[in-house]
Amino acid sequence: MEEILLYAIVGILVGLSKGGLGGPVPVALTVPLMTLIIEPQIAVALVLPLLIFADVFALYFYWRRWDRRLIVLMLAPGLVGVALGALTLHIIDAVTLKRVIGGLTLLALAFKIASERFAALAYQPRHWHGYVAGWASGFGSTLANVGAPPFTAYLLLQPKMTPRRFIGTTTLFFAVMNLSKVPGFVALGLFDYERLLSIAWVFLLIPPAVLAARYLIDRINQRVFELMMMIPLAALSLYLLLFS
Repeated sequence: MEEILLYAIVGILVGLSKGGLGGPVPVALTVPLMTLIIEPQIAVALVLPLLIFADVFALYFYWRRWDRRLIVLMLAPGLVGVALGALTLHIIDAVTLKRVIGGLTLLALAFKIASERFAALAYQPRHWHGYVAGWASGFGSTLANVGAPPFTAYLLLQPKMTPRRFIGTTTLFFAVMNLSKVPGFVALGLFDYERLLSIAWVFLLIPPAVLAARYLIDRINQRVFELMMMIPLAALSLYLLLFS
């Protein structure tokens, strides 16, 4: 019963995040939650099909609202990050991976807290900044679904970055990153197909969660919702980092 409840929460969190509620914070909760009941490598791979399914809805809502120049700039480094992240998942032991997930998630929280200050910085854009942000985002996304902070920081530093362009660019980039993980995960044997089939019902929770997010996004305080997500995320991350 506890596993069923946890899987349901993960599906709802994926849907809420892809619907635009809470940004990347709800998704960042999914892998730490899953590691409470299954091996971290399996947890990372198990969440991926849910993310890809939810990406379809996110792309529908933000179709062609992205910045093509930034996507082109960051895409290749992001794919390199995905490849290195998949190899790391394959060779690292479960205990170390739990600690890495905890540490990366805490770092992502720190970026999130500081992100609002980035837009106010005096900044001179450089192509190599985009390369680093793309690589770090692909790598972090593959290891623990925490690739958003470096990507977000880079986008916030761009001049004339509107909210719609920001969300659209983020949506497309991570949709491509998620799809690009599949061949590596398959080749390295990271998917637990039997377990994935056993939780196929979780996919049914994602569309209503996306629609609920779209309904609530202008009706609730986003800061309060993010704080509600960040508190358990910080606690889970500390637990994985210190007690694995």
